This record gives sequence, structure tokens and C-alpha cells, in this order.
Amino acid sequence: MENFLGCHSEWNLGSPGGWDYQRITQVIGKEVWKRFNEIRKIEVDLDFDHPLLYPIDGFVQMLLDAHRTREGRNPGIIAVVAEEETLEDVTENRNLAARLSEIPGITGVLTAPHELELKNGRVCHRGKPISLLFVDFNTDTLLSLHRRQDLSPLLMAVREGRVINPRGTGPINVKSVFELITGPHRDRFHPETVSRTPWTRKFHPRKTEGPRGEAIADLVEWTRKHWDSLVLKPERGYSGKGVRVGGVHGNVGETIELALNAGDYIVQEKVPLYLWGEDNPVADREREETALVRFQTDFRCLFGPQRIFGFLVRFGGIPTNVGSGGGVQPLAVLRSDMTVREAVDRINEAILSIGYGDLLEIVGMQEKMALDHRFTYLLGPIRMALRPRVLRPGHIDALRAYCSAVWSDCLTLEKMWLSGEIDSFVNIEAEELAIARSQVWGGSPAIFAADGLFSFGAHPEGP
Repeated sequence: MENFLGCHSEWNLGSPGGWDYQRITQVIGKEVWKRFNEIRKIEVDLDFDHPLLYPIDGFVQMLLDAHRTREGRNPGIIAVVAEEETLEDVTENRNLAARLSEIPGITGVLTAPHELELKNGRVCHRGKPISLLFVDFNTDTLLSLHRRQDLSPLLMAVREGRVINPRGTGPINVKSVFELITGPHRDRFHPETVSRTPWTRKFHPRKTEGPRGEAIADLVEWTRKHWDSLVLKPERGYSGKGVRVGGVHGNVGETIELALNAGDYIVQEKVPLYLWGEDNPVADREREETALVRFQTDFRCLFGPQRIFGFLVRFGGIPTNVGSGGGVQPLAVLRSDMTVREAVDRINEAILSIGYGDLLEIVGMQEKMALDHRFTYLLGPIRMALRPRVLRPGHIDALRAYCSAVWSDCLTLEKMWLSGEIDSFVNIEAEELAIARSQVWGGSPAIFAADGLFSFGAHPEGP
């Protein structure tokens, strides 16, 4: 088993996405790789078809298993529930409903929450009872929608335990819980999780312990003095909104004021940028040449009960979130007897040696395939890297162990919440807490995401 470097930056235990975008990326990336090798043979043996590079497969199997646990071999409907304005634009939700309908006896439907109904005491869609619901938004959004539209059917499905992910994950789906893992409670968590969790503290004027165990008399002033090595981000949020990174966002006074005025922020130790960066070839259309450009990378692990579903690879600026303009990258398992760095260097050199005209033709092919697959997100077409990110089989074994530790530690966090130990970290309103308590998770079927700022050996040598 090969180790990898880096930390997770955040978890998503509510309604993580990306489980089908990697499948589409693999399909396109494999064709691009084939075309590269037709032009110039690249002496690197890569596997684009490892099962964990197609995380939707494991996710669908989990949904089917959960349906059969409730309904046996009886047919049923599994609903994918998303906000109305996203129904046309979020490709992977459409694909998930279609994929579920390919299973004998299962009908997958994509629906807005207000389209659910109650009939004869059952939650239904167009008069037919629903077995399970994957809800593509968190409980705070559910509550906000319920205040505008009557979502009683969806809330009943929550109480009946039909919703995946269970709403009971909400109270521990806040970034501030990382303080528990890096603070005085660290001995209650798996060493693997602790080692992958950057030092984190709830951000407000306070005394606390620093990353090296040093005493901090005033966290706000300490943050001001050490800004280049820190990150400020909302305790709850998505798509990188509100995130400020030391050394990237230079006006620390403005950043601190923003965080204090908004409230509910955390300060976190920054993972060095070079450690989660990689050099990728791009077609520079302005200069009409092929260039090597350094991008930040992100490695999302998607996992559930006693299994890992797969990965999502993102790249771009800071943050790498697709919702903030980041892109995605194919992933390949290295079969050649060489290091990841040697493989990536060889791939980059080969692509750089291809003429600009040929490379532009490949880019055009990639873009056409993306359009054919409706490979879009809310902002429009999703950017895609030309070369794959590379890891070795031993890295996958290490990632399995890592995901198992995170799953187990999430159970510990939930027990701490239910016992009242961490009420100060669960800063959510009473109505949302009530919804969470109506569907306690307890290790039941769910899909979790851990976003890793990881290196498998191809990061630059230093800052």
C-alpha cells in the first residue's frame, strides 16, 4: 500500500455531487488518450477503466440495495429530488434517474420537491408510491423551500427514513467539526483522519491552541499575523463561496472583517499550494502554442457504508470547485513500472511535442464530445484537462483505508451530537435540528464526499 501526501479540505455529508461527472470525464479522456497515441506513441500504460473511476456504479448499487432492504424484490420508484431551477441544467441528476430506470423493476424519476404528493398515506409521484428519494440539497435548503411551498410529503419521507442522504447527517456536516478532530478530542478519532485534517478553529475573538500546540491569546489577531499560511471559510457552504486563502487573497484586514461580519466562519491551516498542484499541457489559443501550466488540483473521494464508490478529480484555480469555474480531469491507474512523477513527466513531454494544429484538433474533439454528453453544470460547459491525473494501485488501497476511517469517525461525531457534547459546534436553527432528529443517520445508506488536497507524487518539487 502506497501512502499519499496532503489533507482533506472539507467533507460533504449532505448531498455531494460529482458521482457521474467522473464517468463522463473518463469516457472522453479515454478517447483523447487514444488520439494522442495515434499521433505520438506515449510509452506509459494507463488503465482508464478501473471500477472506482466510475463512481456512479457503486452509488446506484447502494440505492438498489437500500430499496431491496425496504421493499424486497418488489418493484418501486426511486426519486431524484432537486431544486426546480436545476432540473434541466444538472446533467448527472438526469443521468441518475435514467440509469435507475435501466434496472428491472425500478423506475427512476427526476422531480422538484413540490411535485411530490401524499396519497393513501404514502409519499407519491404522480399517484405512484416512492420507495426511496435521493435529495440533491441540504436540509437548510429544504427548510427554506418548505417556507415558500408546502413540502409536507418530502418531510414525511424524511420521517419514514426514505431519504438519502439521511437528514441526520446535517448537524455534523459543518466544517467547524474539524476543530474537534484537531483539538482536545483528537484521541477519539482514527489516526488516519487526524493526520489528514488541517488544524481548524471556529473564528471569533478567543483563546485557543495553535497548530503546533502554542497558546493563542487572541485568534483574530493571530490570524492577521499568520495570514499567509491560513484559510478562512464559512462553516457551511458550497462551490467555494466565501473562501479566502492566505497568499492568494492579500487584503487580510478586509477578509477578517468579512468573516467577522458574516459570522460562522472557521480559520484553517493552509495545505501548501505546491503540494496540491500539478503541471498540465494546454493549447494556448492566444499565442497559438502548446504550453505547460500549473493548476491546483482536488481529489474527491465518494464513499458509503463499508464501501468506496470512487473518485472525482478537479483542477483549476483557487478554489477548484466546478461551481466557481474549476474543471475536471480524467483519472488513470498506472500499470507501467515507473513512478507517478516519471509517468506524468513522460506524458507532458509527449503532448508538448505534438504540433499546435494537431493539439487544437484534439481539443475540438474533446469539446464536441462534452457537448454530446451535455457535460454542463450551472455555469455552463465544464472545463476538462487534456491529460489524465495518475495514481498507482497502491494509492487506491490507501484511499480505501482513509475513507473507512472517515466513515467511522463520522459515526463518532454523530454520537457526540446526539449526546449533546458538541452543541456549540452545531449552530443551526431549531427547525432544521428537528428535521435532523427525525431521521438519525446511524450508519445507514448514504454517499459521503471528502475533498482532498492530495498528491500522489506529481506535485512540483517545492514552492
